[in-house]
Amino acid sequence: MQPDTHEPQAGVEPANSPACAASRPVGRRRDLLRAAAAAAVGVGATGTTLLSGCATAAGKSAAVAASDVSARGPVWTPAAMPAQAPALEGWVDVGGPRLWYWDTGGNGQAVIFMHAGTQSGNGWGYQQPVFAAAGYRTIGYSRRGYYRSDAGDAANPGYGAEDLDKLMQHLGVQQAHLVAFAHGGYFALDYALVHPEKVRSLLIVSSLMGIDDSEKDYQEANQRLRGKYFDPLPNEFKELHPSYRAGNPDGLAAWLKLEHEAIPGVRIGPKRFRKLTWAALESIRTPTMLMTGDGDLYTPPALLRMQALHMPHADVRVVADSGHCANWEQPAVFNSIALEFLARHRT
Repeated sequence: MQPDTHEPQAGVEPANSPACAASRPVGRRRDLLRAAAAAAVGVGATGTTLLSGCATAAGKSAAVAASDVSARGPVWTPAAMPAQAPALEGWVDVGGPRLWYWDTGGNGQAVIFMHAGTQSGNGWGYQQPVFAAAGYRTIGYSRRGYYRSDAGDAANPGYGAEDLDKLMQHLGVQQAHLVAFAHGGYFALDYALVHPEKVRSLLIVSSLMGIDDSEKDYQEANQRLRGKYFDPLPNEFKELHPSYRAGNPDGLAAWLKLEHEAIPGVRIGPKRFRKLTWAALESIRTPTMLMTGDGDLYTPPALLRMQALHMPHADVRVVADSGHCANWEQPAVFNSIALEFLARHRT
């Protein structure tokens, strides 16, 4: 149901409200500076849309000031790829196919990175050393048919959650934080439903989640978002923010190389154990964060809010100047948000 446009938006005071009237003469410079700082960082304090607030002259000035700050400066400031932490590489047999993984080891709590459909376990260069330095045992792997992992029989693709569990057993990991992007989120959520006792926290980023077709509101929203014209478009157009593509040619080239290497043969789509209805999603009690980029064409903020309605316990964050790949496009912002979330659930 569409909101009544005549009603004030949640969290936004109408222009003639007493709260906004009182705010006009007081602290105007401070408010401008805060708004500008928020725009520079790229995420609001609560992870919601930036610059929501009173529709007053002061509010409009703050918005102009913040927009001016974010619009000026370098076209794009590329993030240097950090030196990688030492890591053990290996393969785990999941019942025929072998999956490739890397593992920084150590005694810290395990964080397992689960890749998107166009990437692989090789795409976490901005995260591997940072999370390891924060004291986590950092692990990444490629699903069946992806970079350095066996495809196996396409007619018998296995279960993504079962493959993950076999990896954890192989590495002696009893519990883990799951950081899952896009298609990886399908299997992280399935794992949380099947093995909730083994999941410390869930960070689900830019994922359609695999919500069942029976949930018509969600399916219809996705049909409106992406028509028949969408699928044939190049992946870099669909997944990377236009500002990133325009301003960071080297980063774009590196992403395309990783994408090209991710699926050397036939793409394998593992099965899931559970249908993910809204009711199933609501049953998950694992500490959760939902995140997307403000320019994500798959999971725009409106779709993220629809998901969050069914996970009321979840934190919600939107990363500015990011598309479908916040960990790659805005690694410093992504890492900061993710590590803060993990720290709150490190017990």
